[in-house]
Amino acid sequence: MSGLRHGWTTGACATAATTAAYTALLTGEFPDPVTITLPKGQRPAFALAWERLDGGEAAAAVVKDAGDDPDVTHGAVVSARVRPGPPGGGVAFAAGPGVGTVTKPGLPLEVGEPAINPVPRRMMREHIAEVAARCGGTGDVVVEISVENGEELARRTWNPRLGILGGLSILGTTGIVVPYSCSAWIDSIRRGVDVARAAGRTHVAACTGSTSERVAAELYGLPEDALLDMGDFAGAVLKYLRRHPVPRLTVAGGVGKLSKLADGHLDLHSGRSHVNQDLLAALAAEAGAPPELAGRVRAANTALHALTLCREAGLPLGDLIAARALETARAVLREAPVTVDVVVIDRGGAIVGRALGHARHRSAE
Repeated sequence: MSGLRHGWTTGACATAATTAAYTALLTGEFPDPVTITLPKGQRPAFALAWERLDGGEAAAAVVKDAGDDPDVTHGAVVSARVRPGPPGGGVAFAAGPGVGTVTKPGLPLEVGEPAINPVPRRMMREHIAEVAARCGGTGDVVVEISVENGEELARRTWNPRLGILGGLSILGTTGIVVPYSCSAWIDSIRRGVDVARAAGRTHVAACTGSTSERVAAELYGLPEDALLDMGDFAGAVLKYLRRHPVPRLTVAGGVGKLSKLADGHLDLHSGRSHVNQDLLAALAAEAGAPPELAGRVRAANTALHALTLCREAGLPLGDLIAARALETARAVLREAPVTVDVVVIDRGGAIVGRALGHARHRSAE
C-alpha cells in the first residue's frame, strides 16, 4: 500500500485542540496552526476548525484527517474545552457530546471514565505541562473532549458491544493512522477479548461477519459481549488469545474465508490471500472424490462452488475445511489452554462444516 497518505488519530487531534485551547486560556491567543509532538517525535501542525474564548474557558476544534485510510472518523470535528480546575488537581478529563463513557470492566479505563485512552491522556497531560511552563500556568485544568456526531458514528464501531456508551473513543498509540493497517479494528478485537474475560465469559466466538455471528450466537446461546467481530483478522484473535486465553473459542465464518484459514492464512482479506483450489481438490480427494470430481473442484470458480460440487456427491468437504482451519488455529494458539471448534457456513447461514478440537495444556516442568 505504498504511496498512500498517512493520517492522524483522534488522540492526536484531541491533543492539538487541547494545546491550542489551553494556550489561549493563558495568553488570549490561539496558535493556528498548532504544532504538537507525537510519541515517536514527529511534529505535525493542525489547522483549527473553530475557536472560542470566553467566560474563563477556551475551546478549539480540529477536523480529523485519516489520510487515505477508510476510517469511520475521517472528517470528524474533534474539539477540546479547557477550563481551570481545582488547585493541585492536575489534569482531569471529561466526556463531552460525542465521546463515550466506559460502562463495563475489562478496558484500560475504569468504569465511569470518559473513553479517552491512556496514550492520548498522556499526550494531553504532557502538552498541558509544556504550555503551563512556557506561559506561566499551573496545569490544573479540566479538559472536556467532544466529537461532532460522535454518538452516531460510534454505532458503526465496536463501542456499544464493548460497553462504551454515548459516543466514540479517543484513540491512538502513535498519533498516526497508517492506511489500511486496520489497527483500530485489531485493537477492538483485543478489547473485546478483555471485556469478555472481565465479564467471566468462558466461551467466545470469533466471526467473519454478521451472518456467522448470528449462527454462533444461536448455536451456543452466546451473549453479545462473547461475540468477536474478527472480520479478516483471524491472526489477531488467535495471537491475543494465546496470551490471554479463554477456555473455549469458536471460529465461525463463510467457506471462502475459512478455506484460507485452512490453507494457513491468518489475514483473510481478498486482497491479501486467496482460496487455494489445489488444497480444496486435495481435500475432496481425501474425502473420496474420484479424479474427475477433484478436477472439477480444482477448476471451481469459488470455494462455495467447490463445496456445492462435493455436497452433491455426498462428500463432507465442509468438515475437512473446518478440520484444516482448526489445525491452523491450534498451531497459532500453541500451548494455550483453549478448546477450539470451527463452524463453516454458506451464504444463507446454513452450517456446512464443523470440527471440534481439544485444548493443549502446558506440561509441568
